[in-house]
Amino acid sequence: MSAADDGAATGVNGADGVNRSLGQLVATATTELSALVHDEIALAKAELREDARRVGIGGGAIAAAGVLALFSLPVLSFAAAYGVHNLGLGLAWSFLIVGGAFLLIAALLGLLAVRKFKKVSKPERTIASAKETAAVLGTVKPHPEPLVGTGRSDASVTRSTV
Repeated sequence: MSAADDGAATGVNGADGVNRSLGQLVATATTELSALVHDEIALAKAELREDARRVGIGGGAIAAAGVLALFSLPVLSFAAAYGVHNLGLGLAWSFLIVGGAFLLIAALLGLLAVRKFKKVSKPERTIASAKETAAVLGTVKPHPEPLVGTGRSDASVTRSTV
């Protein structure tokens, strides 16, 4: 590679890449495509971060509902045993009221979890951006860069469609 090639690749001589080799062009295209992929991944991460938070809250609510439902089983068992034994308004009814309260709280937490899970959606902006990028890359036809200041393009480069 000569010094003139280095100058042309960096735009020092005003040619702005006209004399760049095929390897340099491929390297530039690879770098730009890599940056595009990294940007798409960053967009997907940003979209999924909010959904992950919703899933975490919903999962915590389901876990709390399950724990409260487990706590209610011994209480309801004691209440049933005391209720059968006493058949009156005594200690058993208080156990039933406490057990019913635990079940009511568990049901409310379950409803909260269902609402949070319904709000989780697919990363629509990322999908749309990826489709747009694929459409642009599918229809793009390579063309030589024009000379800066001379108004002519490098007609010696032949391109093929992929």
